[in-house]
Amino acid sequence: MVFKRLQFYFCGLVLLLVWSAAPAQTQYTVSGTLRDASTREPLIGATAMIAALNKGATTDLQGNYAFSVPEGSYTIQFSYLGYQTISREIAVTKDLELQIALSASENQLQEVVIEAGNLNEKLRTTQMSVENLTTREAKLLPALFGEVDLIKVLQLKPGVQSGGEGTSGLYVRGGGADQNLFLVDGATVYNASHLFGFFSIFNPDAVHSVDLYKGGFPAQYGGRLSSVVDINMREGNKQHYVTSGGIGLIASRVTVEGPIQKNRSSFLLSGRRTYFDVFTRKYNDINEGKKDFDPIPDYYFYDFNGKASFEIGEKDKLFFTGYFGNDVFGFQSPSGFNFDFKWGNKVGALRWNHQFSPKFFTNTTVSVSDYQYNITNKVANRSFNLGSSIRDYSFRSDSDLLLDSAHTLKFGASATHHNFGVGRLSGGTSDGTVAFNSEVAHTGTEFGVYISDDFNVNSRLALNYGVRLSGFAKDTSVFFGLEPRFSARYNLTESLSLKGSYTRMVQYVHLVTNSGASLPTDVWYPSNNIVKPQLSNQVAVGVTKLFGQGRFLFSNEVYYKWMNRQIDFRDGAQLFVNPNLDQEFIFGKGYSYGSEFYFEKKTGKTTGWLGYTLSWTNRKFPDINQGKIFPTRFDRRHDVTFVVLHQLNKRLNLTGSWVYGTGSSYSVPLGKTVFQDIAYANVQYVPLYPQERNNYRMVAYHRLDLGMVYKLKPKRGESDLTFSIYNVYNRKNPYFIYIDAIENGDETKILGFRAKQVSLFPVIPAVTYNFKF
Repeated sequence: MVFKRLQFYFCGLVLLLVWSAAPAQTQYTVSGTLRDASTREPLIGATAMIAALNKGATTDLQGNYAFSVPEGSYTIQFSYLGYQTISREIAVTKDLELQIALSASENQLQEVVIEAGNLNEKLRTTQMSVENLTTREAKLLPALFGEVDLIKVLQLKPGVQSGGEGTSGLYVRGGGADQNLFLVDGATVYNASHLFGFFSIFNPDAVHSVDLYKGGFPAQYGGRLSSVVDINMREGNKQHYVTSGGIGLIASRVTVEGPIQKNRSSFLLSGRRTYFDVFTRKYNDINEGKKDFDPIPDYYFYDFNGKASFEIGEKDKLFFTGYFGNDVFGFQSPSGFNFDFKWGNKVGALRWNHQFSPKFFTNTTVSVSDYQYNITNKVANRSFNLGSSIRDYSFRSDSDLLLDSAHTLKFGASATHHNFGVGRLSGGTSDGTVAFNSEVAHTGTEFGVYISDDFNVNSRLALNYGVRLSGFAKDTSVFFGLEPRFSARYNLTESLSLKGSYTRMVQYVHLVTNSGASLPTDVWYPSNNIVKPQLSNQVAVGVTKLFGQGRFLFSNEVYYKWMNRQIDFRDGAQLFVNPNLDQEFIFGKGYSYGSEFYFEKKTGKTTGWLGYTLSWTNRKFPDINQGKIFPTRFDRRHDVTFVVLHQLNKRLNLTGSWVYGTGSSYSVPLGKTVFQDIAYANVQYVPLYPQERNNYRMVAYHRLDLGMVYKLKPKRGESDLTFSIYNVYNRKNPYFIYIDAIENGDETKILGFRAKQVSLFPVIPAVTYNFKF
């Protein structure tokens, strides 16, 4: 049945191609590369456009562009927001190749501005439900503890929610935090956060661009239900050696980059480390031995990014990307109990870009991704170790083929071999004797092939349609998933377009998270005969309007997503080192729908955006809530974000952001029952939870952050001071709720119980010194 459907979709593609073939006259290809004039790095998402024909293209990951036009004389314009626009007169009598370097605009701060497109491109493209993140905006916005966080900027976009105060988790259009695919130069990252989710692992100094897909997923992406976060790392300066970095309240970072062979190869090395541990260790040393002293746990994180790029010929480029990061959390009690908790990612990717012709490009990537999670307890001379892991070996090939002026094909294939360390438990003594050792492990192979076509039917109508065939094999279990993709754009006028999309996604690996534990426990688990792959279908329609001579953009998208085989866990589930973990799962359905409004301005001295999301997110499990629909913890009816960036002058930028969200839902006990021995001894109060899941909502969340970037005038290079105030009006936003006893004056009798709110962050000022020379 699957192959019959696949045959149907491919036949449809062929029929569309045949129907649209036969161009009216001979077409020639205009192609080339757009680069930054100062660094020679490619500009991703820059535009090459011939306005007279309403034809053009945006650049790919290597800065390449290509499109077809008939013979004639034209004016071609090259543009990239934050850079000076260049116009060239060209005479097209044959295939033409133009290599262009753009310089940063003088009215911007003297730093490379990373923009993945402009407002006009958002109007023209068939792609919808996508957010393009700029490094410049991320560096200017106020940040918690002054530490820039790219994922937190994504949380300021409509349709994207955080998991709570201070967290970097993403909940996109009703999906869970494990339903987001994070890619770094094509390699998967399984844990994208530091400090239990408070900060992301992505160092903005090393990032070139970030694209977030919330729906209408291109066919080359698969493996998750809710979103794709595609991060592309910078290649490094091909002309000069540059050192940059910053010293902040809790972390410092440094980046070194430069040419290996000028204009042909480059390197970039970037590192970051927090220094919580320096202060906590000093505090513990000073107070050690004092009565009733409770030592502060030891915590720090660090990460390293590296990239090297080589032009080994006119048609070939090689790129190597590496990432290594760890979180280390430790506690030593005066009684001799030691606790160590470590988790981290390792990623390595080698990519080969080959240009067969100006119309045909291929990227081939091999990568290794490894995530390790480990807890060690030490008591006296005995130790216990608990952990999990997942390691991937991946191959993928992606090709772009410009057929003619109307069609651009994308096609490719991928394969990933997963090694799942579902759980390992060991114990031993200080002399090296192993008392016990238990481990549960699985393997599985995930694969996919896809093809899609960008079809410009005419000046008003454009289509993108394709199909992805995915699969997963584990032991004797083999699954296939047919994932059709379709999106369309119709221009009603030059400044008004309608868009629509449909996407099916399949997820074969599942994150088992025990949120009730004192510390988070993460276990990745494969699909099998009991735990079937998760499925999602999403439809979206929207309208995009440009006004104010192209300076302002308004969009509204309405979406509906339904998900099958959603996973939850039985009460009291044993998640670690359980060979029968399949028996702990329960399965149900999910529904999410809503409307996203977005207003944006990206030109001039004052820029920013206003977003509003109205949404509903529900689940339905036969074994939960008596089989009735209930809201998820991250169901949020109203979500508002307002962001403003103002360049006061060439040296001073002012920024601010305000967020508001309906309170999260959670389950509150209706009361407590008493258990006791005779004579009122050993009294225990056990909460009585209602059968209704998530029956209460916390108070609304809202917060104002302000920031200022002041550019200094050093004798050499560039530097600035970044000031920020997090939670300006000291809003006590809820982090979690607990039930506390009400006692009489002498604490001999409990009169009742009441709910209490715990808040995490008060008003927090911060300053960071950034430099570049």
